[in-house]
Amino acid sequence: MGKPKRCWAPVGVRPVVGARLVRKFSYAFAAVSPHDGVMDSLILPWVNAHTMSLFLCTVAQRHPNEFIVMVMDQAGWHIAQDLQVPQNMRLVLLPPWSPEINPAEHIWEALREDCVGNTVFANLDAADKALSAGLLSLELDPSRMQSLTGFKWITSISLNAH
Repeated sequence: MGKPKRCWAPVGVRPVVGARLVRKFSYAFAAVSPHDGVMDSLILPWVNAHTMSLFLCTVAQRHPNEFIVMVMDQAGWHIAQDLQVPQNMRLVLLPPWSPEINPAEHIWEALREDCVGNTVFANLDAADKALSAGLLSLELDPSRMQSLTGFKWITSISLNAH
């Protein structure tokens, strides 16, 4: 997530953005309901079927009285044979290589833009703190989440037949 992002600079001034080449990772998991903007997220040290199962369990526990339909891409940890899906949840897989139809992709764009873009962190803990603050900010703003993830659907079409 530390790629340089566009930023404001006065006319004629080229902005300078720091970079750090480090091969340490944390992984953010997030799910959002575009209908009401409710978002759940976790930051975990790795990504695999076990951590994905942990995330699914966490979402299911946060919404025990709801039946959850979670739409996901076909990342390996989303389709792993040993993935454990809670009883109150069903997974719907998007076609491969189609991130543009996944509403959750906008979460990552917002985090890059608002929280981690053009920032050089001293260490992984500092990056995790910024990421955590950004995710919490999004979780606490359901109207923004609705705006980021809700597609504008045409609810009715009127045709005039002659």
